[in-house]
Amino acid sequence: MYTDLNGKVAVVTGASKGIGKAIALRLAQEHMKLVFNYHSDQNGAQEAVDQIRENGGDAVAVQADVSKEEDVNKLVKTAVEEFGDMDLFINNAGMEKETPTHKLALEDWKRVIDVNLTGTFLGTKAALNYFLDHKREGNIINMSSVHQLISWPHFADYAASKGGSKLFTETVAKEYAEQGIRVNGIAPGAINTPINAKKFADPELYAQTAELVPMNRIGKPEEVAAAAAWLASTESSYVTGETIYVDGGMKLYPEFKEGRG
Repeated sequence: MYTDLNGKVAVVTGASKGIGKAIALRLAQEHMKLVFNYHSDQNGAQEAVDQIRENGGDAVAVQADVSKEEDVNKLVKTAVEEFGDMDLFINNAGMEKETPTHKLALEDWKRVIDVNLTGTFLGTKAALNYFLDHKREGNIINMSSVHQLISWPHFADYAASKGGSKLFTETVAKEYAEQGIRVNGIAPGAINTPINAKKFADPELYAQTAELVPMNRIGKPEEVAAAAAWLASTESSYVTGETIYVDGGMKLYPEFKEGRG
C-alpha cells in the first residue's frame, strides 16, 4: 500500500475493461478517488464504479472520446467538480487493428493515431494546464506498449503511435520537470486482457506466445496496475521521462527484436 495516495484524485482513460480497469481498481485500493473514462462500454465502467463504492471508495464514470479536446477537458473538469482536485492523469485509452500496411485505409490509420497518440497528447495537455494553472506539482502516466521499441508487422499504425508516445513522454517530461510535473510511460507486453482472451484461451496459441517471453507466461492486467500504482506514488518521486516495461522480458528476445514475433 502507498499511503501517500490516500484521498488523491486520478483520471484514467479507457478504464471500462482490461488494463485500464485494473489500474483504476488498484488505485481505488490505494484509496484514491477515481474518474473512470469510457468510450462506449458504459456497463463495464459503471460496474467498476459500483464495485468501488460498495467497498467505501469514491468514483464516477464519464463518457468521452479521447481524440476530442472538449471531451478530454471534460474529464479534468469532472474530477475537480466531483472531488475538488486532480493529482494524476493516466492516458490509457488505445486501440489496434490488424491490417497489412499496403491495405491500410487512411481513415483506419487516422483513427488509431487519433486515439493512441493524439489522445495521449490531449490528456497530457489538459493535465499540464491544470497543474500549471494551480501552480502545483502533478503526475502523468502514458500507457504505451513493447511495440514502441519492437516492430510489429500488420500493425504499422499501432507501432507508429506507440513509438511516437515514447518520445512524446520523454520530451514532455524534460519540458516540465522544473515545475515538479512527472511524466512517465508503461509499456506492457503480452497481457491477458479481454481483447486477447479468445486467443489465449487456446492452449496452442497461448504456448506459442509464451515461448517468446523469457518468463514463459502471459502477463496479468494487475501486474501492469502494480507498476502504475508505484509510478503514481511518492516512492517514484525521482523518476520522470522513463518507461517501465511490464513484459516478462519479451523485448529481450531476438524473435521480437528482429520483427519475427
